Amino acid sequence: MLWYGAPAADWEREALPIGNGALGAMVFGTLASEHLQFNEKTLWTGGPGSAQGYDHGNWRAPRPGAITAVQDDLDTGTTLDPESAADRLGQPRVGYGAHQTFGDLHLDLPDAPTTPPPDYRRELDLDNAIASVSYTHQGVRHQREFFASHPDGVIVGRLAADRPGSVTFTLRHTSPRTDFTATAADGTLTVRGALADNGLRFEAQVRVYAEGGTVTSGAGGTLTVTGADSAWFVLAAGTDYADYRGPDPHVAVGRAVRRAGRNHQNLLDRHVRDHRALFARVGLDIGQSLPADLPTDRLLSTYTGGTSATDRALEALYFQYGRYLLIASSRPGSLPANLQGVWNNSTTPPWSADYHVNINLQMNYWPAEAANLAETTAPYDRFVEALRAPGRRSAQEMFGSGGWVVHNETNPYGFTGVHDWATSFWFPEAAAWLTQQMYEHYRFGGSTDYLRSTAYPVMKEAAEFWLDNLRTDPRDGTLVVTPSYSPEHGDFTAGAAMSQQIVHDLFTSTLEAARTLGDAPDFRRRVEDALKRLDPGLRIGHWGQLQEWKQDLDEPTDTHRHVSHLFALHPGRQIQPGSEWARAAEVSLTARGDGGTGWSKAWKINFWARLRDGDHAHTMLGEQLKSSTLPNLWDTHPPFQIDGNFGATSGVVEMLLQSQHDIIEVLPALPAAWPSGSVRGLRARGGATLDIEWADGRATRIALKASRTRELTVRSDLFGTGQHSFRAVAGRHHTWERQD
Repeated sequence: MLWYGAPAADWEREALPIGNGALGAMVFGTLASEHLQFNEKTLWTGGPGSAQGYDHGNWRAPRPGAITAVQDDLDTGTTLDPESAADRLGQPRVGYGAHQTFGDLHLDLPDAPTTPPPDYRRELDLDNAIASVSYTHQGVRHQREFFASHPDGVIVGRLAADRPGSVTFTLRHTSPRTDFTATAADGTLTVRGALADNGLRFEAQVRVYAEGGTVTSGAGGTLTVTGADSAWFVLAAGTDYADYRGPDPHVAVGRAVRRAGRNHQNLLDRHVRDHRALFARVGLDIGQSLPADLPTDRLLSTYTGGTSATDRALEALYFQYGRYLLIASSRPGSLPANLQGVWNNSTTPPWSADYHVNINLQMNYWPAEAANLAETTAPYDRFVEALRAPGRRSAQEMFGSGGWVVHNETNPYGFTGVHDWATSFWFPEAAAWLTQQMYEHYRFGGSTDYLRSTAYPVMKEAAEFWLDNLRTDPRDGTLVVTPSYSPEHGDFTAGAAMSQQIVHDLFTSTLEAARTLGDAPDFRRRVEDALKRLDPGLRIGHWGQLQEWKQDLDEPTDTHRHVSHLFALHPGRQIQPGSEWARAAEVSLTARGDGGTGWSKAWKINFWARLRDGDHAHTMLGEQLKSSTLPNLWDTHPPFQIDGNFGATSGVVEMLLQSQHDIIEVLPALPAAWPSGSVRGLRARGGATLDIEWADGRATRIALKASRTRELTVRSDLFGTGQHSFRAVAGRHHTWERQD
């Protein structure tokens, strides 16, 4: 539970998020006029209908030999500054667009208090995904609740009081845009329009029901409830986006509102069952204890780094909040979670609230499998699959190659080319990295049907791009990515560590998948040969560090927030614990320090957990909470960027359970701050769900349930030999308990 003793005054820092994947809203809990800012995820400017034109980021005029010329220069000069590379390979972006706020609902309450009463409470119940407000005014107890239902595709709000006839309010809609009309009739507010930029049609309908009172429609699109015992509304919204244009949203929006108008209690029950079917799978007890009178903003401001049971309450809450946010912003039937999930109050949001694919979109889904929310990845799969067609065109037109490619960032309109921001325009490895989550979904779930139909075609085509585009390095004869750029840092080079590690990860996984599916031997031989010749991106430099570049250019005084050259440690699996590469990665990570922005600190939690240093991983969790978390527990870059929430949730899982090397490792990085506790419902690769209990830093009970029959190995100090291999039987519980 997140709760506060005052209304929200700031959208980014204080309002509370609800969402059903496609729709999101921020609840303010304000008194005289309740405020809900809401979004629909496909409301985007730009794209093929943009007045500016649209080219998917592909070069608007042919540049024969441009990439080869840069490669030749790197062969002889070894580095190229980002501005020069952008001048030669980039171009200004046109028609890219940005996510748009849909608008704001205001419920004006004429009889509400002007200041919060002593018992005012605003809360977000994570177990049931309900935001609520309660207070007593003039002897009447008032309650409001809001939720976003995935089964019914609507946002629902209800106002009630314990004295009959005490609910009166006027509902209205506002927006920073002027491209819409708002009308009210027969208890329904309709907001309809088309974006001026690209003609994208949009519509929202809000239907209001009163119990024991009246609903009247007013001029200018208002609905007024008078003298009700309680009243509730349903909001549905949509656009005609459908991989660019589909049917007018009017019919679908109206249908959703009508279907939802059956019964408020039924709506609530369906919503809670649906949410809890996902959220309740995982429980975490790290010895937390929370005083009943301590609101969440105070819980955060008094956090001391995990030294008390109250601190642990915040850590456990933050872990579960990440799971809540993923459920709320990524459900089947819409786009995946973007840089801000599904929440945006602007027409010009930071970074367009888009999909950065040089880490951010991938990080959004790091907790999905292990934290037992695999269903939330369906929008991700659909989105990546949709990038293939424009990505093939970019590969052909820009590189003259097969396969598919996407660079640093993309949008819902298949932007797979480049722009001209020097330090973030070039990242053709993104497609390879995007496929990693899809293969992980297979490794956790084990469905060869999914691998064959969904993951492998995307992986194979991404591998074909690199089979065509790797170049022999004249320095040592290895295959390298060139030009390559370690994200937002340094110069362009040939064979930067992260570039090589991503391609190594892609080839390794694609080869495994090809063997599993029995794909064509010729393709497998090509990948095998390329993998043998590929520079692995792992080198130890003169001060013991894992090199960021193929040349030994790293400086021990460099504290840049990107530590991208540790991809092979996490989320990759190229580096084994205890190896010389792991030791070099630790040297690099120590030199970079514990600073950074929110997503950077979240990644470092995962790095330190993979290095089996639970105390340092916990330190990074504390750093994120102390300096990169807002009062509503959103991660801040700054500004708000949701990937840090998801990355931190992933990091907590990595401290408790790892399986990237095909061995299920129990409590691999347990911090001293969590000496006793339990976790239930975490998932491991190989198709296993685990419940774990521990005391005095040691596992005392492990319960494993397999989703398929196969050989598994579990590593824990609970076993005398350190690990136990056995045949897991699908559906059967396997349990081990400490006997001493």
